[in-house]
Formats: sequence, structure tokens, C-alpha cells
Amino acid sequence: MRRYEAYKDTGLFWLPQIPQKWEWKFLSQVAKEQKDRKPENIDFAVMSLSYGNIIRKKNLSAGLVPENYNNYQVIRKGNIILRLTDLQNDHTSLRTGLARETGIITSAYTCLLPLSNSAYLHYLLHAYDIRKVFYGMGGGVRQSIGYKDIRNMCVPCPSREEQDQIVRYLEWQTSKINRLINAKKCTISLLEEQKRSVITHVVTRGLVQNAELVDSGIDYIGQVPAHWKVLLNHRIYKEKSRKFDREETVLSLSQKDGLLPYENMKERSLHTASYENWKLVFPNDLVLNRFKAHLGVFFSSNYRGIVTFHYGVYEPVMKIASKYYEALYHTPEFRRVFASKSNGMTVGLQNLSNTNFYSVYTVYPPYEEQCQIVCKIEEIEEKYRKLIAKIDQQIDCLHEYENRLISDVVTGQIDVRNIEVPDFELVEEAVDDTDADEDVNVEEEE
Repeated sequence: MRRYEAYKDTGLFWLPQIPQKWEWKFLSQVAKEQKDRKPENIDFAVMSLSYGNIIRKKNLSAGLVPENYNNYQVIRKGNIILRLTDLQNDHTSLRTGLARETGIITSAYTCLLPLSNSAYLHYLLHAYDIRKVFYGMGGGVRQSIGYKDIRNMCVPCPSREEQDQIVRYLEWQTSKINRLINAKKCTISLLEEQKRSVITHVVTRGLVQNAELVDSGIDYIGQVPAHWKVLLNHRIYKEKSRKFDREETVLSLSQKDGLLPYENMKERSLHTASYENWKLVFPNDLVLNRFKAHLGVFFSSNYRGIVTFHYGVYEPVMKIASKYYEALYHTPEFRRVFASKSNGMTVGLQNLSNTNFYSVYTVYPPYEEQCQIVCKIEEIEEKYRKLIAKIDQQIDCLHEYENRLISDVVTGQIDVRNIEVPDFELVEEAVDDTDADEDVNVEEEE
């Protein structure tokens, strides 16, 4: 693609030149900081910065949840949000987002009010973000900065007419890229659904094709192989109180990653003054997040360690492979049963008691067959993992191309002034489930 006719030096190693006719301004000349605290007794949509997008937060119970939102700030369409906290530890998150509707967001973020084309400045700060311009600018333990630290940062400024053309060109190009990315994400969703279907068949019907089936007498179980047993959960699991008298590894449970040592978990919000009421976990125990049983948050432990008393820890009382029951209890049928057995006013606060867990009927294949099914599940998961990894790699390449294109256009390394932009449909990238929000553990400012 063509470049501008002439350039001038900036003195910056990460952006050596900008077009000759572009102005070189301080950020404070093109955007002001906005601090608009939420008014009391007025409700707003709670917003979240998730992978470079400002979106409505669906799961208001995820991460560090404030007692109220009185310290949150109001943001409006056209505001640019910067997450300039924890710069030392987190070098991967996208830290900028453009607000497209009114809502409230944590006051730990910096909110900018652009004085010109907000979309252009958003693209430009996104380019700064992916070039890691903000890193190393902060101070303190958490390496956090604010508007006062970046207001004298220099930014290239073309004419308003040229800004408008740059925005229109980038919206056209990114819409084409986003359409491709969304199609690939849809393929991944279909593969995930297919994987769940295959695993569900294996854990409920076994590995023997055309095996004799009998009616279990339980609606949600249906037919099972004739040599399997149907038992209540209390026949195979019991929660037992175990004491620990030495330092133990702290384990934490994630719906996505399972049960892992705490230092390997992405979320860093687990702090406690005492481990007195915590529970000891052994390998092959089944660990349950009582408040997310309806989501299938059952995992077999691979570790010895301790978990918070909010979890249910079930020790086998028969010879079983808990990895089998982890897969079984993730099936849609059992998730619905555990949801119906959970108590609570809202979905997010449902609680599955020991009594209700024990009262659920389950299947019991012979132990050797459980182990064979677990091996088959691992084969299935590896097959789909490789397929999905290839598509994820393609998505990463599209993101890399998109970021490079945005960066080159908004910094004047590519001249798009004379490119005719046709009519097009604006397409945003589909945002993943906000349980994976990048901001769920941001600390609030007082």
C-alpha cells in the first residue's frame, strides 16, 4: 500500500516518523479526563472492559464484587476507557476500549472525553496499546498510572477530514476481518458442541456398540447398559472432614480450567487470614463449587491440597474413577438435575447441599470400564483440542493482521486518503462469555 509523500522525525524509537503535514500534539490537547461519579439512587448498566470492548457485564457476581456501585463512574457513548493498572504483571490484556452506550464502570479506569473524532483517537490509543507504549510508565508495586501520567504523551493528529476517512477505512477493513473471525468462532462453538455430544454418549452408553440396554427407571438417566448399576450418590461418595497438620498447596476451582494450584490460576483474588475451616483434598476426590453445580462445576482432583469451605469435597467410598464422574456430571441431563436440587432465589446464588447431592441417582459402570471410558474421553478431547487449536491459530493471525493494519494506518505509515470506501455493513467481533472478563479483579479506588 502507498505511503505519504513526505515524513518528519518524531524522536521516538517506537514511532520514528509521521506524515509531514500531520500535527504532533499532547494527549491533553485532544482529550480531557472525565470523572463523572455515579449519582445515588439512579441505576445504570454495569459495563466491563473485555478484550478491547466495552460491553454490558452479564455476570455481576464474578471477580471482586463491590458492596455497591456508588464509587463507579458514568461513561457515555464516545468515551475512551483506559485500564492502566497492574502494568508490571499483565503484559497481554488489551487496555483500551470505546464506549458505545451509557453505563457505569469501575473508577479504577481512566475515562477520556475526546475533543475530536473519538473513533480515531480510540484506534490510535489501541495502536499505542499493542505497541506496549504504556508499559514502564507506571510506579509503585502494581505499576499503575493515570491521566496525569499520560497527558503529555505525544499523539499524531491529521486533519479532521483525514481522521474521518481513516475511521471509515478501518471500520470497513476491520468489519471484513471480524466477519471471518466470527465465522471461525462459530466453527469452534460447533466443534465444542460436537465434542460434548460425543462425550455424553460415551459416559451414558459405554464403549460397546450395540450393547444390551435396559430402562434405568430414572427419567434423566434413561436406558443404560444392562451390566451397569444405578445407585444414589451417597453409595459412592461421602464428604468427610479431614484435618491437615502441615502446610498444604492452596487449590482453586475454575469452570474453564478445573482444579489447579492457586499460583497457576488466572484470578488472583483469593486471600485469607486463616485456613482453619478449609478442606483437605486428595487425588481422585470430586470437588464441587456448590454455587455453580447447575453449570457442571464438578472436577476430579489431580492434586493434594486445600480448598475453601465453600466447596464440596467428596471422597470415593467405592472403587471409582472420579474423572468419569466429572465428565458424567458435566452432561446436560445431570446439570439440569443438580440445578433442580440447588436452593436459592437466583441462578447465581443457588446452593447444592450435601443432602441434595446424595439424593441424586447416578450410574455405576464396573471400575475397569470407567477407566476405559476415561481414556476414551482423553482421546476425544485431544482430537478436538487439536482441531480447535488450528482455528485459534488462524484467529490469532487475523488479529495480528488487524492490529498491524490499524497501527500502520492511524500512525500514517499507510496513506488511505484516496481509497474509495464502498457502502458496507459494520461488523463487530463477537465477544466471548464475560465470565472471562479481563477486569473482574480490578481493585476499586476509594
